[in-house]
Amino acid sequence: NISESATQQQVEEATWVLTALHNEMLSFTSQKLFILVSTVMTWAMTKPQNPDETDVLVSEEQFIRRRPHPAFRKHHSLEKLVLNLKKSKLAGYVVASGLQYGKGEDLFHYFFKVSWLMEFPKVPIFGHGTNYIPTIHVSDLGGVIQNIIQLRPRPKYIVAIDNSRNTLEDIVQMISHALGPEEIQKLPPQEAIVMKAFKPEELECLGINLRLETFIINDFFNLSWTSEAGMVENMDNIVQEYKDAWQLLPIRILLLGPPAVGKTTLAGKLCHHYRLHQIKLKEVLEEKIAQLEIVNGPNPENISQEIMTAAQTQLGNIHKSMKENQGRLVDRLLFEIVEEKLNSKPCKNQGFVLDGFPKTYEQAKMIFSDVNVDEDAGKEDLALMSKAPAYKQAIAPEYVFALDASDDFLTRRVQGLPENVAEKMRYTQDEFVPRLTKHRQLSGAEETVCDYFDQIEIHPLHIDDPEYTDIMKMITRVVGPPKNYGLSPEEQEEQDQKKEEERRQKRSAEAAERKLRNEAVLAEMAAQYEDWQKNLSEVTRQESEQLEVQALPLRNYLMKYVMPSLTEAMVKCSEIKPEDPVDFLVFKKNPFQQNYLC
Repeated sequence: NISESATQQQVEEATWVLTALHNEMLSFTSQKLFILVSTVMTWAMTKPQNPDETDVLVSEEQFIRRRPHPAFRKHHSLEKLVLNLKKSKLAGYVVASGLQYGKGEDLFHYFFKVSWLMEFPKVPIFGHGTNYIPTIHVSDLGGVIQNIIQLRPRPKYIVAIDNSRNTLEDIVQMISHALGPEEIQKLPPQEAIVMKAFKPEELECLGINLRLETFIINDFFNLSWTSEAGMVENMDNIVQEYKDAWQLLPIRILLLGPPAVGKTTLAGKLCHHYRLHQIKLKEVLEEKIAQLEIVNGPNPENISQEIMTAAQTQLGNIHKSMKENQGRLVDRLLFEIVEEKLNSKPCKNQGFVLDGFPKTYEQAKMIFSDVNVDEDAGKEDLALMSKAPAYKQAIAPEYVFALDASDDFLTRRVQGLPENVAEKMRYTQDEFVPRLTKHRQLSGAEETVCDYFDQIEIHPLHIDDPEYTDIMKMITRVVGPPKNYGLSPEEQEEQDQKKEEERRQKRSAEAAERKLRNEAVLAEMAAQYEDWQKNLSEVTRQESEQLEVQALPLRNYLMKYVMPSLTEAMVKCSEIKPEDPVDFLVFKKNPFQQNYLC
């Protein structure tokens, strides 16, 4: 496979493989088949035979006339090597593949990603976008290769493209419509490099302008097409394949609980962790009114008269309802706005966290049930709703968490808030107590909002922890890991820097700890040495005393029997001064015939 995403090294490796097989061909006991999956970029510079006929398709039969893009000349050379295999023991086929799509995308991945993330109000397209791009689904390309293996067709050069005639603008517009903001914006090609959207070689592929006519795969092959009509006509299936391949699954969470229990704070943390959208009724309503006012403004952009009329009617109904109900919107209009928000592209792509709404069984039923009932609904519709277990799976939450705490705990929490915060969050004494009382009444009703979700087999997880220890960890363990692209390059770089800083601090802390341990060991050794010296002195003293005690009887004997005679003999010796004092003291007798020592 040396199609559009292959590197020059892979092309060189394929050339080496072909050369090695050719050199060993005589030793083959049976025929070998070499299939080179190349790219239509080897046709990129091919012009019609008649330059004046710009609308004429280039036929597959004219492959000898093909002219490659300068960056794909090695591909072209390798194609010719394969086509020159004439020996019976090594057969070669070249498959010129259109730009591939499906099963996760490669070249078109950027457009899918920015559309899914809704990073821009308009999906950027680089260049004029009017160029025709030959494409093929990867599954259909696999089918072409399978047919070559099974049928061994006579033509050795096969163009593998679908039957579409789509421009780059057509493709990106449809991606944006299916996944993103539904609008595109044309930018100069160099902006793609600045924005790090594409590499130069990828831009060259997207810039191909070629309309090919193929007949081999249509007339001779038995293909079970996945996307015969091309990307634009099969975008819904391709988008689903893309989501499945990247595991881009929306996470829908509902948080319930009394006021001041921490729903909004927890919702914010969950949205940050999972990259979800926090749905708060007040903000949703304000956002919708602002959108309607823009549509009804003096200079709306590209908006039909029909849409403007509908927006004006809806805005009028909202203002009228709020005026008649002391600033509150009737449930029917409110539910329409909430459902529209839950069905919006961001919520359908990434998911959402519903912050404390719906509050009652009836509200949950009206929003998520498959049967829409307004305020004037009859008993027949209500009976139908009560029997129908079906619900709107596309917008219903997958996980419901019911938080709770004692009234005393909630009251103490509210009393500890600054006055300006309490007023902003409607936690003043006059507002908080009625809200808490109403919540307790709704929780004690015959049918509660949790009962509704139990009925549709989405069982709420009740969390009653006054201190709220490890709630985030508990919920993320239930919900699982994030199901999105993960961190952006900037966020990844920031996280890497943070981890590096943490590692540096950890190393510094470990070094400081080692230093403290060493100092403690040295201090302990010094103290032990000092104790040893003291003990040694004491032992020496005790040994001296012991020796003195042991030597006392001998000393007494010497002083009584030896020292008197020895002293007298020494005196005589000093008087006489004999030549041999030792002999004199030991063996000689004094003039008085006395032995001095014996």
